Amino acid sequence: MKAVITVIGKDKTGILANVSKICEETNSNIIDVTQSVLDGYFCMIMVVDVMDDSEDIKSIEEKIAKAVPEMVVHVMHEDIFNSMHRI
Repeated sequence: MKAVITVIGKDKTGILANVSKICEETNSNIIDVTQSVLDGYFCMIMVVDVMDDSEDIKSIEEKIAKAVPEMVVHVMHEDIFNSMHRI
């Protein structure tokens, strides 16, 4: 199962490292990631392959949000993301 993770908030050191650590802990393989800092705001979109069927999207989102509490975190199934952005 693939999921799309978005993280947005004030830039600080270690955001990508903390999110990556949770991906490792939940057996989620990072397929692609893009990030930028816009006027002091960190913005990241990450596509992951969730390898462990026992991990659900909500659980992963909660773990990431706990690891980067100052950030706005969204995790959604790839199919939902694609449906939301289909023209």
